[in-house]
Amino acid sequence: MLQIKNVDFDNINRKYIHSIRNEVFINEQGIDPEIEYDGLDNSAIHTLVFIKDKAVGTGRILKDGHIGRVAVLKKYRGQNIGSKIITSLIDIAVKNHYNRVYLGAQKQAINFYLKLGFTPFGEEFIEATILHQSMEKILD
Repeated sequence: MLQIKNVDFDNINRKYIHSIRNEVFINEQGIDPEIEYDGLDNSAIHTLVFIKDKAVGTGRILKDGHIGRVAVLKKYRGQNIGSKIITSLIDIAVKNHYNRVYLGAQKQAINFYLKLGFTPFGEEFIEATILHQSMEKILD
């Protein structure tokens, strides 16, 4: 059974969020932990996805509408979990009357975000040695 929860970065949820992000960003992608943990988690709302009580995906949204740190464990990719995370984060933005959400998409994820209604803007950029494209979605 799949469960989606919007959570704070508290002691209970922190371990799940760290576990997923450590596996995906630090172990798989080789991102420096100092870059990954930027000090903004406490001010964000996080989404956690659980399958049979196992945390398998996460993402966050900041108060300015910035979506980031979207990660799904490798074994669970291709099951629309990433889309569910983004949809949950957009729902938070709508409830908080944000005009838009935006993110820096890794180059290989641009089509994923295009399908979810995001539009590229600006120039490509490098973050944590990975090519990214800024993207946004205007909210009604």
